[in-house]
Amino acid sequence: MTIFWLAAFFAFSIGEAVTVGLVSVWFAVGALAGLFATALGAGLWLQITVFLGVSALALTLFKSLSSKFLKPKVSATNADRVIGAAALVTETIDNTQAQGQVKVKGQIWSARSAQDIVIPAGRDVKVLRIEGVKVIVEPA
Repeated sequence: MTIFWLAAFFAFSIGEAVTVGLVSVWFAVGALAGLFATALGAGLWLQITVFLGVSALALTLFKSLSSKFLKPKVSATNADRVIGAAALVTETIDNTQAQGQVKVKGQIWSARSAQDIVIPAGRDVKVLRIEGVKVIVEPA
C-alpha cells in the first residue's frame, strides 16, 4: 500500500502542476495522510477513511482562503463608468459604414449599434458595453 499511496500522491501532485486552478492538491494531501496511516500500520479501510477525511478537510479549510488569493482583482477604470450611461449621438451610427460617434459624460467615443440599425445624429442612446475603443449603444 505504500507504493499505492506514493503513486497517488505523485499523480495528484502532477495533476495539480499541469492545471492552474487548485484542482487536485487536496487529494495529494489526502494521499500523503493515507501514506502516513500505512506507515503506522492502519488497515485498508482506515487508510481510505483517512484519505477521504483529510482530503475533504483540506478542501473545506483552504478552498475559501485560496480562492480569495487566486481570484483576479478587477479594477474599475474611468471607461467603465460610461456603461449604462445616457449618450448623445454626434455622428450618425451606421455599423455597415463603420462610422458613428457619441458624446457621453463629456467625452467623445466611437460608437456602434447593438441591434445593427442606423441611429441618426441627435438621438439619445444608452451605452450597453465597451468593445475595444468603441461603445456599443442602443436607442434610449
